[in-house]
Amino acid sequence: MADITVVATNRRARHDYFVEDTFEAGIVLTGTEVKSLRRGRASLAEAHVSVKDGEAWLENAHIPEYGQGAWTNHAPRRKRKLLLHEEEILILAEGSREKGSTIVPLKLYFVRGRAKIQIGLAKGKRLYDKRQALREKEDAREAQRAISLRTKG
Repeated sequence: MADITVVATNRRARHDYFVEDTFEAGIVLTGTEVKSLRRGRASLAEAHVSVKDGEAWLENAHIPEYGQGAWTNHAPRRKRKLLLHEEEILILAEGSREKGSTIVPLKLYFVRGRAKIQIGLAKGKRLYDKRQALREKEDAREAQRAISLRTKG
């Protein structure tokens, strides 16, 4: 099993979208961005992925400036190029053109020292889908609570 260190997850993504397909991509980063990520500081809450001219870009992801960085520090919300195979970029571009579809970042992590991001081709959920998912989650939680009370007492 590969040594995986998760830096950030986008928990709202699975609440707001039906994730249909996932891809793992490398990210082009500067030195201070890597150091900031190794400290476990990043946010994917408002981030999204766009495909332009056959290249995938991570936009609006927040990687804070490195504390000990000086003039070499990076802009926290700059566009970052994603490293994917050409076939994967074509699949993402075709999928994101469909109505209601988008590409969302799901998880940012390190695998054997290399920064990777898991992105997903997703369709937006309607309000009733979100309510139903919350209801199912609450029902499962209540059932688990009832089972644990039954086994304890």
